[in-house]
Amino acid sequence: MLLAVANSLHFASFVPVSRAVLLATRHYCKKTATKLRVSEALSGSELGENVKVKGWVSAIEVTGTLKKSPHPKQPVELEAHQIHVVGECNPVDFPFKIKERHSLEYIRKLPHLRCRTNAFSSLLRVRSEATAAIHSYFKDNGFIQIHTPIITSNDCEGAGELFQPSGPGFEEDENFFSVPAFLTVSGQLHLEVMSGRHLAEFFMVEAEISFTESLEDLTKVMEDMFRSATEHVLAHCVEDVDLFHRHVTPGHRDTVDAMMSKSFPVISYSEAIDILTHSSEDFTFPTNWGCDLMTEHEKYLVKHCGNVPVFVTDYPYDLKPFYARDNQDRPRHTAAAVDLLVPGVGELCGGSLREERLDLLQARLEEAGLEETYSWYLDLRRFGSVPHGGFGLGFERYLQCILGVDNIKDVIPFPRFSHSCQL
Repeated sequence: MLLAVANSLHFASFVPVSRAVLLATRHYCKKTATKLRVSEALSGSELGENVKVKGWVSAIEVTGTLKKSPHPKQPVELEAHQIHVVGECNPVDFPFKIKERHSLEYIRKLPHLRCRTNAFSSLLRVRSEATAAIHSYFKDNGFIQIHTPIITSNDCEGAGELFQPSGPGFEEDENFFSVPAFLTVSGQLHLEVMSGRHLAEFFMVEAEISFTESLEDLTKVMEDMFRSATEHVLAHCVEDVDLFHRHVTPGHRDTVDAMMSKSFPVISYSEAIDILTHSSEDFTFPTNWGCDLMTEHEKYLVKHCGNVPVFVTDYPYDLKPFYARDNQDRPRHTAAAVDLLVPGVGELCGGSLREERLDLLQARLEEAGLEETYSWYLDLRRFGSVPHGGFGLGFERYLQCILGVDNIKDVIPFPRFSHSCQL
């Protein structure tokens, strides 16, 4: 299961309309047909006669000869001897027209069909490679994956904004779990239980690092993971990424190249506020010290710093969750927290050193009236606690960042948002 609070990642093998070849089968006389992978057919390694290809241009099966193509933009072509329509498709009724370029907003309205489009089938392949790349990064760097609960009695952020499961079963028996239960928004608290070694990846990729007292340790992992995953995706999804950068978000490749070629600057929250207050920009939200940075502020800071990812550290203590480490600085009281802001998106990663000092953590929970609720969390500090920290990366925001997609709904297969739960 990768990435995602309240969701698991399921893998399916299919190739949508953007690649007509789904499955090629080579026939041998009086022998069982041998299945040929799409990559093998496209590479031209299996040229010859009696090749059967199945795919979606209107769901067809084609038998013929696979040969090298004289066309410079494709390596092979199939000289058809027989074409069988497996599933008919009326082009008049079909909502996607061959010679029309449909907007992401339009195809979003057809969640059951949008995987048939070039853009979204490319997006799915990019998601798959990015998922594998992030797994690979953490695996190669000594982390292990932990599956944290989807249903929880904890409010991780302490803001009371969790969704409570509903339905006939819950309405009839409100005490099914004996305590109020919610769909989690983060696995971070559960990760701390396992903070000796672990990784949990959901649609929010979350990592916790033990034996660290430095924000630099967190920013190094954030930056290394971003670079490693992006290099992998760019290398393994060349055509799919190129489709976005050429036709969906033209010009964005220059932004990606700049992100990969330059180091990520680091500024403090106080420096960020100074930049914002001295700018000539007419912001909608306030920019005084102590205010939360909004997306408009984050995007401006990214542009101000050269339109590359930038780390912002040491946020006001009152803005951060109860587990963020107190810097104990005065007169401006800050927490050892850090956000990674990226072009076109704003915040991509958010993290902090965790408060490992029992007395300070207990005092803050008492102040919030949460000491009894999080007595188990205090036990983690009582019994063998070590300095540690962690962060979460929004996976869909990551895809937005490298592809240049404006709306997050267009980088997730089945988006759920206010007043919309299609399929």
